[in-house]
Amino acid sequence: MDSKKLAQYIEATDSISKPWLLIQLRIKKLQERRDTISSAAYVEELADIHQDLMNLGEWWQGIEDQVF
Repeated sequence: MDSKKLAQYIEATDSISKPWLLIQLRIKKLQERRDTISSAAYVEELADIHQDLMNLGEWWQGIEDQVF
């Protein structure tokens, strides 16, 4: 699935408030741009995305039935 289809899915399912999906979208967009940016820029952006993912913590605790 490319970033455009993923974005359409997020919009269609009203999932803009689900940060884990937005992180997936950021990763997909970064993958699509990998050949057009420097290695350093790629690593920097990937580290930023990783930090945002780690900041989510264990968001699913207590709502497993709703999100999985």
